[in-house]
Amino acid sequence: MAKNLLIVESPAKAKTIEKILGSDFEVKSCYGHIRDLAKDAMGIDITKGFKPKYIVSEDKEKVVKELKQLAKKSEEVWLATDEDREGEAISWHLCEVLGLDPATTKRIVFHEITKPAIQSAVLKPRTVNMNLVNAQQARRILDRIVGFEISPILWRKMSMRNNLSAGRVQSVAVRLIVERERAINGFASTASFKIEGFFKAKDINGKQVVFKTEGSKKNTHTDAESFLEGCKGAQYNVIDIQKKPAKKTPAAPFTTSTLQQEASRKLGYGVSKTMLLAQKLYEAGHITYMRTDSVSLSETALTDISRQITESYGKEFLQLRKFKNKNESAQEAHEAVRPTYMEKQHIDIADGQRLYDLIWKRTMASQMADAELEKTIAEISISTQKEILKAEGEVMKFEGFLKVYNESKDDDEVDDEDESTEGMLPPLEKGQQLELNELKATERFTRPQARYTEASLVKKLEELGIGRPSTYAPTISTVLKRGYVEKRDKEGNKRDYRVIKLVDSTISKTTEQENTGAEKSKLFPTDLGSVVTDFLMQHFVHVMDYGFTAKIESQFDNIAGGDENWSKMLKDFYEPFKKDVDHTMEKAERISGERELGHDAATGKRVIARMGKYGPMVQMGETIEEEKAKFAKLKVDQSIETINLEEAMELFKLPRILGEFENEPVQVNIGRFGPYIAHDKKFYSLSKEYDPYEITLYVAIPLIEEKRKAKDERTIKVFEKQKIQLLKGPYGPYIKKGLKNFPIPKEKQEVVQDLTIEEVEAMIAEAIANPSRGKRRAPKKSK
Repeated sequence: MAKNLLIVESPAKAKTIEKILGSDFEVKSCYGHIRDLAKDAMGIDITKGFKPKYIVSEDKEKVVKELKQLAKKSEEVWLATDEDREGEAISWHLCEVLGLDPATTKRIVFHEITKPAIQSAVLKPRTVNMNLVNAQQARRILDRIVGFEISPILWRKMSMRNNLSAGRVQSVAVRLIVERERAINGFASTASFKIEGFFKAKDINGKQVVFKTEGSKKNTHTDAESFLEGCKGAQYNVIDIQKKPAKKTPAAPFTTSTLQQEASRKLGYGVSKTMLLAQKLYEAGHITYMRTDSVSLSETALTDISRQITESYGKEFLQLRKFKNKNESAQEAHEAVRPTYMEKQHIDIADGQRLYDLIWKRTMASQMADAELEKTIAEISISTQKEILKAEGEVMKFEGFLKVYNESKDDDEVDDEDESTEGMLPPLEKGQQLELNELKATERFTRPQARYTEASLVKKLEELGIGRPSTYAPTISTVLKRGYVEKRDKEGNKRDYRVIKLVDSTISKTTEQENTGAEKSKLFPTDLGSVVTDFLMQHFVHVMDYGFTAKIESQFDNIAGGDENWSKMLKDFYEPFKKDVDHTMEKAERISGERELGHDAATGKRVIARMGKYGPMVQMGETIEEEKAKFAKLKVDQSIETINLEEAMELFKLPRILGEFENEPVQVNIGRFGPYIAHDKKFYSLSKEYDPYEITLYVAIPLIEEKRKAKDERTIKVFEKQKIQLLKGPYGPYIKKGLKNFPIPKEKQEVVQDLTIEEVEAMIAEAIANPSRGKRRAPKKSK
């Protein structure tokens, strides 16, 4: 038994550290948090200063038991959980559970898993920082209060489904996405005409080339046409040439949020995937700690980076910088996310190389020289007009950091109207007369801001001061899981635009088509997300306020710094919040997001769009005894906020009778589990490729036959009276009763065909009595 027991969070980290420290230390993992707030009474005694009641998580009981045994046998216990607030809290929980004194137990921290860093940490232990623990406790308790107090209100007032929830950060994140979508839907596009002139000139090799110029835009078709008419027979001369030096400066090394943003833009990774891979890289000792809001680099790192740049590219590419955080609450003692060894460019982590390469390049570029450019601006006169045309180009004089890395931009940072004209220009001289190739005016439409991606949402949350590095990934995962937000692609729309051209003194007019561009992996609010947001905005405006949420984060920072009392902070929040909770539960009306669309022309019945028990729907007529209302589910790409009466009436065409097959009607409809075909009292699910509003009998019959055949092939035996089937599944035979599946014991799987109904019912009873047995073998529920 080693003299020292060192406890870390992850088993991968434990193996790496144990190799470094040698036989004097036994390194074990606690696998993250070992305790959490109890579910009963929120796990908080509000009357006693918000005293939390913690319990050991059920899945951690075995781990805790093992750690207790090892702690008793060890001379000394060391705590080496992660260096953020969550890590500090885990160390404190370990002290509480293992009977250690947090005031004397050795606590070490490090931001990279390397031999020098670990050995240095062991030589300079500290104790548990209770200010950080209290900041984490305050966050956990406040978030528990918000979730546990508001969620039951949603269940009661919205009567849709019981997995609705609210959260201090998640609800504000959904609000951002909802507001962006409404701004897009309400955006009124305006048109203008972009003036472009194309001229011929000789390049440095004497070859005739065409280069582009731009003029001031025209607001109307008439203005654009009038301008081109006025250019007939004109001469074009270069009246001024300006050459200006320009430079580009590299971005700072990665913080957690900028890593998430750039991995999304460059690699297409979701925030959760980025953090999962970064965790693996950190635990294997390849990068520094991946949860940080600092952009600083240690002197050791700067020396390492300097050597690598000089050896790889030369001294002229080296330019050391010290970046500062815009966020005043950033922990400057920490480092940015960087490789632990700059000489290592290739690693052996599955799926981790691309992310590691991104981190390596960004770190290198941050300490490299500026890129040096020469920008050329040429002004060209039109003899028949007062206006001038401008041509812009740039020449790279020195690559600098661009030799390694160039930062990407989000969609909403790119101006659609201002497409870059910069490029290579031929040599031009002042007074030079140019030959016009073509002058044209192209209609352009303004566009709304782009929908959020995971990356741009993280950026916005960070800008507003909402959440912290460790919260972004779970926040996005939660809103997706709850069904408040969907991540989906959207097809681009085709739109006609007008083009007027002047070529050889002849004006021509054409109409062309523009594709507005498909949106990939954007965040769309669901109707559920929009309705919940409206409800929370109406009744819990303080919780939903961006400034208030950011203020709460700064209070957590104050607690971490020892400048604010955590229980007083919670009391100040809770008292007005509880009044809102009680008032809302008692007074608020049920909400369904109802929106009136109009009336059916044939019957005069009112048509509305609203949320139903199973999602967004349209309703015709009232739900009263003497009148039976009609209902229809919305299509995936429809919303109760934007659907119109005509689109709603189309939805009421279901159920559709397609015709007859085997003397029985074939009907198509949409149910709780999606679209389906009904025939002869049997139901056949339709996959996404088939539109229930368009499918024909000719297509439906082969689907029925195909699904029958598949069912026959997997059916072993049927007990019609008891509505029980014995079926073949991917993991072997199983029992199906109604919509529920039950396992068949291994010893009976060879004689399934001979099983009696009594034996099968006994197996079902046994499975119900012991639900954990056979879970992995039983397939998912099917329709």
